[in-house]
Amino acid sequence: MKDISQIMRQAQAMQAKIAEAQKKLEAMEVEGQAGGGMVKVRLSGKTALLAVSIDPSLLKPEEAEIVEDLIKAAHDDARRKLEDAQNEEMKGMAGGLGILPGFKLPF
Repeated sequence: MKDISQIMRQAQAMQAKIAEAQKKLEAMEVEGQAGGGMVKVRLSGKTALLAVSIDPSLLKPEEAEIVEDLIKAAHDDARRKLEDAQNEEMKGMAGGLGILPGFKLPF
């Protein structure tokens, strides 16, 4: 049986690695695109919308509905990319901690 102080040190080390990974995830930024890059959005690791870029050729009153749809599509693209990037980061971290594949950490 392992010494309790050794178990506590391991738990503290794991907590520090989880906190570091969480900071890294929150610092991520991804860009999503739609309409062949005519609409772009940038999201933070906390899914906050940081920027929207719209090609000037789309800024016509009769194109408003198309632009709205493209913004939603670009946001979905960015969110999907963010989730993929965060999942990859967590896979790497979980492997280093000896956590079983498929086990989700509490964030």
